[in-house]
Amino acid sequence: MAVAFTVLHSSIAEHAEQNANYGKKSGGWNSTTAQTTGSGWSRQSSMSRKQSVADANELTSATSGLNITKSSTTRVIRIINNFDHTVQCRVLLNLRTTQPFEEVIEDLGHVLKMNNAKRMLTVSNQEVRSFSQLRNEFSDVDTFYITSESRVLSPPFRRSRSRGALAVEPIINTVPTKAERQRRARSKSRPRALYAADPDIVKVPPDYTVLDVMKEEPIRVQIRGTRKTFFPPMVHSPADDSPPDKRLALNWVYGYRGIDTKRNLWVLPTGELMYYVAAVAVLYDRDEESQRHYIGHTEDIQCMDIHPSKEMVASAQKAGRTRKTQAHIRIWSPETLYTLYIVGNGEFEEGVSALAFSQLTGGNYLLAVDCGREKMLSVWQWQWGHLLGKVATMQTEDILGASFHPLDDNLMITYGKGHLTFWTRRKDGFFEKIDIIKAPSRTVITSLQFEQEGDVITADGDGFITIYSVDSDGAYYVRMEFEAHNKGINALIMLPEGTLLSGGEKDRKIIAWDSLQNYNKITETKLTEVYGGVRSLYPQRPGRNDGNIYVGTIKNHILEGSMQRRFNRIIFGHSKQLWGLAVHPDDELFATAGYDKNISLWKRHALLWSTQIAYECVSLTFHPFGTALVAGSVEGYLIILNAENGSVVSSVRVCGSALTCMGFNPAGDTIAVGSQNGSVYLYRVSRDGFTFKKSNKIRGVQPLVHLDWSTDGNYLQTVTAEYDLVFWDVKGLIQEKSASAMKDVKWYTYNATIGYLVSGIWHNRYYPTSSMISTANRSAAHDLFITGDTDGYLRLFRHPCIFTKSEYNEEKVYSGQVSSARFLFNDRNVVTVGGTDAALMLWDVIED
Repeated sequence: MAVAFTVLHSSIAEHAEQNANYGKKSGGWNSTTAQTTGSGWSRQSSMSRKQSVADANELTSATSGLNITKSSTTRVIRIINNFDHTVQCRVLLNLRTTQPFEEVIEDLGHVLKMNNAKRMLTVSNQEVRSFSQLRNEFSDVDTFYITSESRVLSPPFRRSRSRGALAVEPIINTVPTKAERQRRARSKSRPRALYAADPDIVKVPPDYTVLDVMKEEPIRVQIRGTRKTFFPPMVHSPADDSPPDKRLALNWVYGYRGIDTKRNLWVLPTGELMYYVAAVAVLYDRDEESQRHYIGHTEDIQCMDIHPSKEMVASAQKAGRTRKTQAHIRIWSPETLYTLYIVGNGEFEEGVSALAFSQLTGGNYLLAVDCGREKMLSVWQWQWGHLLGKVATMQTEDILGASFHPLDDNLMITYGKGHLTFWTRRKDGFFEKIDIIKAPSRTVITSLQFEQEGDVITADGDGFITIYSVDSDGAYYVRMEFEAHNKGINALIMLPEGTLLSGGEKDRKIIAWDSLQNYNKITETKLTEVYGGVRSLYPQRPGRNDGNIYVGTIKNHILEGSMQRRFNRIIFGHSKQLWGLAVHPDDELFATAGYDKNISLWKRHALLWSTQIAYECVSLTFHPFGTALVAGSVEGYLIILNAENGSVVSSVRVCGSALTCMGFNPAGDTIAVGSQNGSVYLYRVSRDGFTFKKSNKIRGVQPLVHLDWSTDGNYLQTVTAEYDLVFWDVKGLIQEKSASAMKDVKWYTYNATIGYLVSGIWHNRYYPTSSMISTANRSAAHDLFITGDTDGYLRLFRHPCIFTKSEYNEEKVYSGQVSSARFLFNDRNVVTVGGTDAALMLWDVIED
């Protein structure tokens, strides 16, 4: 014998979780309870008058790994009370029961609070008289009405879609027209495919019954003031709100931040190259090809300085939106990477634009300049965290740098746009100042150095170098001034033997000057255009006269070389906003593309190739065979590249809007391209991803940002800029309006930031509800889920993640939006990209 039906979900609260079996005409329902044992299931049930007790192996077959399907033995249907349409439920119907069909109708009536139920009708007023009709004639119909009328004088009612009072409208035409039959057949054919057998079987553990999944309610999440509703799939893996047993550990940081900072490159006594990217201080050992990272900061590092002893480093961060991310200075050990002191927590308004250790008395003093409205200059005794004094500089523009005089710890110099000021700190804590350059001067002082005797050397945005001396009365005067570069100078460095090196931004020149011979030019060299202008200079072996230097450029590269030989690039970085990220389907390769028109392929720590194209890129994807790489541009072009060598194969004009997301179907013969105009463009693909032919276009309205294919290649899901989840029927070339009809579709990838199985990442009780998730990705094993948000947080969840109390493991190394995060093919690593700061990082997924 077999159970005739099981209640899946009902609007009647008292019946929502009952398992109903036929044969009980009056009184309460006989409940059935399932218990797991070591070998399977044991079931206890009271007997109905027809003894239709469930066979344990039949009802619970889904718990051993089978999805419930529309087969000849079971049906999932919705039944509605014909007199009160608010009373309805879904049932799992067993078509092999031996109970008479009339008694089944009567028992279904009890579920709907209806006495003497006698008839089952379809929406078109056709009567169902047998199980055979349900199995054959009405196999495509999912909704039925139950009525107690022996003869129905009027057809059943449909519930109006209006949100107002309950409205009903009769279906007058009992015989549908030809157009209606075609329209109805098309709309009903799509849900049928959702219940087809899926090769990707979800294995449900024995302690998680299929009935637990069936009784789940839709989840409603409010995003940007709009409530989103997500429907539960019939079967899914059990949700766990505990933190995952894995966490992220930073493995490698790519690139260098030269686009918008100055004086950001040092060499430690160990030979390690030190610089910073986003909120990470990087210590790079070229000999060992290894990196160490200081990750104590929670927002972008704005400036750094190294202690005269070379045993400590001070770094300052910008201010974030929360108390945990407020601006402050951290003093840490480059040997152990431990934080030694925290200075100025809560004292800085927006951040710190300049930072410097004193050169005398063991470097006991630290100066800092605030980025706030008054540009406060403060002096600290950092060992004790004591503020020795502060003064408002009252500059309208940010101060670009500051320094202690090497021969006087009470003399400080600040410089910037229309600003060069000498500050003397008195014993009473007050400051005296001498303005060498005053507003409204347009001169921009960009760099500062000192001669061995203490004279001050400045470089400006017009390409001039100026030397200031002090007369016998203590007054400062210009001793010498000369034009060194065409336009701006970004870097000055004085070598021990008295050679001054200057680096130009516009002319890309590095020039050596002899300070002992009235600054005669010794030699010069010029960087190639692909590297960009000079941002920072530093000797490879400080204190030695070997002529080898490191050069940081404005295009986020680091070069090494000397004035006598050419410079080689040792670190490559994207120089503008970075949005495109794609991972290889079966290798530890990943590709990046951004607004700098560079498309690059990486393997672990190495750059394999980088190709310059004619368009700014915002999206990127690999062909499933890994042979082709496709980029989507801001101008609406697809650029197809050979993934082995980076050569451009062809380009395809798609539309006039940015191509913001794209993806190949599992077979690799179709690519779907989502655009800023809201439409999806379909192209037929051949020759392993190198030939494209336009197939179709599905019109949409809202800009699309994320895209996923279903495992069968029949559907797409996209996320819009307003966080709406939109489904597309690829074969029917229409938007699928019914989200509930799509709930059981299996997705080949899951890059969507919203959905039922990931709803726990929104309004999580452990972080602010204002966080907007900007990127997400499911692991290949479907057990982990990585998210990045607009505040720069990376969070690793279990998958599925349904509960608002779901815990996670978190990292914070970005200040702005995380534009993309992806698992590599083996789930051992995660690659993350920061949008505006172009910060690319590789993470290890390790045991927690």
